[in-house]
Amino acid sequence: MLLIYTGEGAGPEPSSEEAAAEMQEWFAYTEAMREAGVLLGGDPLHPGSSAVTVRTREGVTETTDGPFAETKEVLGGYYMIEVESIDEAVSWGQRVPSVRYGSIEVRPVLEIEDMTAG
Repeated sequence: MLLIYTGEGAGPEPSSEEAAAEMQEWFAYTEAMREAGVLLGGDPLHPGSSAVTVRTREGVTETTDGPFAETKEVLGGYYMIEVESIDEAVSWGQRVPSVRYGSIEVRPVLEIEDMTAG
């Protein structure tokens, strides 16, 4: 999974022309993954301010507005891909358009079957 982190509200807002140009990069990137046959799914997420974090401690459930951690970067979206190796996944991660100003976490998905086998 490619987890896409960017800073919300950090830096100046792009102009409408800059935003439109970047969207074209995202569309081209997504299409390249689709054409390569590696794309399983992906979606952008609403801003972190729309999140609610749920925790249960000692039988008491609490909800807090916003993302779980106080960080400068928040999870903005993800791509689920199927590739042969972590190196191939990292290669796709290096091509995510926001890698220039955010970060991409490349993490294998743990298959439930792998946990129960044995």
